[in-house]
Amino acid sequence: MKQVASLRYGVIFKKAFSQPDIFTAFVRDVLDIELEIERVETEKSFPEPIGRVDSRFDLFAEDVKNRIIVDIQHKRFSDHYARFFHYHCAAILEQAISSDDYQPKLKVFTLVVLTSGDKHKRDVAIIDCDAKDLQGTPLQEIPHKVYYLSPKYINQETPARYREWLRAIEDTLDGVVDETTYHDPPILRVFDLIEQNQISPTERARMFDEHGEEELRQQEFQKVRLGIAKAMKVKGFDDGMIAELTGLSQSDITRLEESEIESIDA
Repeated sequence: MKQVASLRYGVIFKKAFSQPDIFTAFVRDVLDIELEIERVETEKSFPEPIGRVDSRFDLFAEDVKNRIIVDIQHKRFSDHYARFFHYHCAAILEQAISSDDYQPKLKVFTLVVLTSGDKHKRDVAIIDCDAKDLQGTPLQEIPHKVYYLSPKYINQETPARYREWLRAIEDTLDGVVDETTYHDPPILRVFDLIEQNQISPTERARMFDEHGEEELRQQEFQKVRLGIAKAMKVKGFDDGMIAELTGLSQSDITRLEESEIESIDA
């Protein structure tokens, strides 16, 4: 067994996946693409914001020879599907030089690793930007794709070529991994890089900061969900529908009802 820092934290995720050999191995197994890169940029942003948002990429690598951009994001937000699709589009639009040519020189792939899970509880979800006919046959015109990967929901249907990556990421979240159950050298190298005794004081401090930021974000998210649930109650929605649409548990909804009764009694 090995004591490791959790890949839930951005500073730790970047420490491991900013290594070109690990980044390219992960991309190869998920996208079946062989990248040729010398470095991986962290906190990448473009000189000029695209639209009104200054998109920032956790991990960004550009393979000019094979005309490919891949960025990896890992944070979970309430709007992560829309947020990271926006980032994906920004990486496409940033390549536009003039109105004479709308064809980006580089293909763009975005991999979003949702270490905290997702309301849809799917192991993999894909946005495929290609045009398709009415029979669903792609026209091979637009290659860009976004992959949302949730290690928490891996199953026997998860593609075998990257199931072990997702299992490894999920395995680190409690701080302990049994490295003897893994055989892929890049994954074993991830475990070595994030071993507890390899974490610097600066990285450890950043982990504590992220933990506090995540707690605040979750508290705000919970307030929003409770507000929506209250409004749905007033509109006459049943508990099952409220739970499905807000992601709240039945116990959360029950406590909400009890708090309303208490406020009336008071």
